[in-house]
Amino acid sequence: MLFSQSIGVVALATLSTALPERKTLAEREVGKLPALGWNGWNQGQCNAASEKVALDTAKTFIRLGLKDAGYQYVNIDDCWSTKQRDSKGNLVPDPKKWPRGIKPVVDEIHNMGLKFGLYGDRGVKTCAGYPGKCYTGNAADIQTCPDDKGPSSRPGYELMRDMLRNTGKDILYSLCNWGWDEVWTWGASVGHMWRMSVDNWGKWEDVVRIANQAAPILKYTQPGRYNDLDMMILANGALTPAEERTHFAIWAITKSPIILGTDMTKINSDEVKLITNKGLLAINQDPLSKPAVPFTPPGTPTKGNGEIYPYWSGPLSSGTVVAIVASKGNLDTKLSLSQVPGLKDQDYSWTEMLTGAKGRGRTVQAKLEKHDIAVFRIDN
Repeated sequence: MLFSQSIGVVALATLSTALPERKTLAEREVGKLPALGWNGWNQGQCNAASEKVALDTAKTFIRLGLKDAGYQYVNIDDCWSTKQRDSKGNLVPDPKKWPRGIKPVVDEIHNMGLKFGLYGDRGVKTCAGYPGKCYTGNAADIQTCPDDKGPSSRPGYELMRDMLRNTGKDILYSLCNWGWDEVWTWGASVGHMWRMSVDNWGKWEDVVRIANQAAPILKYTQPGRYNDLDMMILANGALTPAEERTHFAIWAITKSPIILGTDMTKINSDEVKLITNKGLLAINQDPLSKPAVPFTPPGTPTKGNGEIYPYWSGPLSSGTVVAIVASKGNLDTKLSLSQVPGLKDQDYSWTEMLTGAKGRGRTVQAKLEKHDIAVFRIDN
């Protein structure tokens, strides 16, 4: 959650399919590929935790083609309950925000072919000061559950993993401790995805910081186990169109889950085109699940301070992805494909994902404005 200050846990559950209790995370089908969805916190924080926002967003998913593009999850964050528990200590949906309660909203979203997520908290209070409870029920498909910061978060996550497994439900488990305890070194044995940095605040400097921080730990990504680079923040006025393209593309090629932290009522047609880009989403959802990582072609300058890595590449189940970022200013460059790890000095067919341009040869060329990106899919 943006602006959050404590350790978090997210459990994504497909409640329609019950599984034997003792199946391990690796044996379950859920979480094999990075999650695609939306979270309401950046739209209006506490004001976005309502039936109206949830249903409006679900309908917008369908109207704008996000559902058809593969987005599934509509997630409501903090502040959905009242400030008081019931007599049994349970959380009570705020009747002003949820006049019918939460279950009918979940059912309606499920009937649209989408999934619903709901925030909880292991502490006495949530990040926004509401009553805390981790597993809130309500037939949610995603359960967010922060915790208080401590010297080691792993034991608590392992306990929650076992509790979720014992529900008998097909659950995707996401760890959110903002990179404390080097979670990437043990997260794969506990959950399916893990936040690897502090929050994305929505500025270009945050995109650079998170991408560069992710680079050396992407080796821990594997099928069904993903570094989570945090919510995708578009349509907030802080990024240029070029920077939005780079933001989305880097998250996609590094196999991060893509959870849109965006007011879907403010997104423009170019941004819709970007987040539903079939080529980039296919790379993100490629079953090989190998992330693109930085590389330095011979004779090119190294990354400067405050700059994003300019060259990225990674294998696909069929082909290779190569990305070039204009990290400093306008860029007009030609890259020999023989300089890309794993590629030979020979002709290749290629497609650029953002423009649709196609070609064949031993080089690719990128002519970019400042902070823009070109992403090439190279066919073997």
